[in-house]
Amino acid sequence: MTALWVRRAVITVCGLGIAGLIAASVAGSTGGAVTAGLVTAVGALVLIAITATAGPGGFGRVPVDEAAAADVERRVQALVAAGADEHEVRALVRAVGKIRGERAASP
Repeated sequence: MTALWVRRAVITVCGLGIAGLIAASVAGSTGGAVTAGLVTAVGALVLIAITATAGPGGFGRVPVDEAAAADVERRVQALVAAGADEHEVRALVRAVGKIRGERAASP
């Protein structure tokens, strides 16, 4: 299970815990309200822990290296200037991104 799915599950548990807290309070069940509150608190701690330990790419968002992107664009322009078909060169760049498991952005 990836960090993204753990995070989604914990957020769902927290949401259900808050709903349980409200429902138990309306029903006058102090024990139920305390239990729901504790479940929500543990969920919040797990959410903090998973966010802190997953790293920048743990949730599917990898920061873009602007210098590397500029270098790739410069090389693509050089190949196009040398006579290569621009659409084919950009398709090649996207294919390399897929091989590496990165999300290739469309130009």
